[in-house]
Amino acid sequence: MPPFLVDELIPARRSWRIAMVTETWPPEVNGVAMSVARLVDGLRAQDHYVQLVRPRQYQTQEATHHDGLSEVLTRGMRLPMYGQLRLGLPSKRALVRLWTTQRPDLVHIATEGPLGWSALQAARKLGLPVCSDFRTNFHAYSQFYGMSWLCRPINAYLRKFHNHCDATMVPTDALRMQLAAEGFRSLTVVARGVDTTLFSPSRRSIELRRQWGVADDAPVALHVGRLAPEKNLTVLVQAFTQLQRVQPGMRLIVVGDGPSRQDLQASCPQIVFAGFRAGEDLATHYASSDMFLFPSLTETYGNVTPEAMASGLAVVAFDDAAAAQLIVHKTHGLLAPKGDTVAFVHLSGDLAANPARCRELGRCARVRALELGWDAVVRKVEAIYAMAIARSSIPAQGLVWSAT
Repeated sequence: MPPFLVDELIPARRSWRIAMVTETWPPEVNGVAMSVARLVDGLRAQDHYVQLVRPRQYQTQEATHHDGLSEVLTRGMRLPMYGQLRLGLPSKRALVRLWTTQRPDLVHIATEGPLGWSALQAARKLGLPVCSDFRTNFHAYSQFYGMSWLCRPINAYLRKFHNHCDATMVPTDALRMQLAAEGFRSLTVVARGVDTTLFSPSRRSIELRRQWGVADDAPVALHVGRLAPEKNLTVLVQAFTQLQRVQPGMRLIVVGDGPSRQDLQASCPQIVFAGFRAGEDLATHYASSDMFLFPSLTETYGNVTPEAMASGLAVVAFDDAAAAQLIVHKTHGLLAPKGDTVAFVHLSGDLAANPARCRELGRCARVRALELGWDAVVRKVEAIYAMAIARSSIPAQGLVWSAT
């Protein structure tokens, strides 16, 4: 199946009414929430009106309406093992009523949960164009929770979901080809952006390093991400063990939390656990480190990779997802063949043994990250919207949106 072809030059700019549907949103800390929020900000900056449909994060939360953004809060439930995240509950009937009176030009579904499925059904009932994102390898995650038998039905659900959309955005060409081979249609690649002002080497903090118990010139490795079985954390511990052999003073800082934290602490008590961090605090943790270890093999993209690069860190990762797309081996970081644990551990040790090389790779990684601005991402998404709207059988009705 060929990719969904998009003319990235929009010939006649106009403002659209976009219904953005997502199960997660800041202050929830995850890559999907962050990237959807940045896209919404970019769309608003281009004078598009965004109706944000998402689960209520706490019982008394009120919807906000300002500056081209109108929230619609739905019912939700907490995810097992991830109490800080919520899953939207089915809301098809409510969305049909909403979009009958406040008709969007296009519905963009960022997550494929029950709320996303309801939005897809409602949009199709009303003849609205729909775009979606393939953001999380749910079908791959099932094997890490003793439910590998769910892999095939989950993949079938995701294929059915996305094949009912006019276009599905994926972050890498490798993922596009993989999904196309599995029967997914109308796929187009939209890379993720990174905020190179927020994530910058200039945020390096000697004070923070001292809080970690690290001397000013001592080497520090960093890992950022959810602490969960699917994140390949045993390889992280193996790599850290090798780092300590090469550099006895090496420290590993782990930013994030999740169901595997207790096991990770027990297996490697020398790790400094920083918990969840966000915004400038997170950016300071990146910049105050020296190298970035990312052993995950279940990412659709992995926003932490460009964040680390923008922060001037040399990255050690598998040749997969964002790392495969952004990093030239031995230029911006080091890439181990996908799944080759021995190579990952070996490359980590090699980098720790050569601080000057580590600094040079980090400098080049920063230069590469400066090419990944969000403006280009928003322009690509606008072009996909334009194509989907043009192909829609029902023209936009031009109804006025209510802010209530």
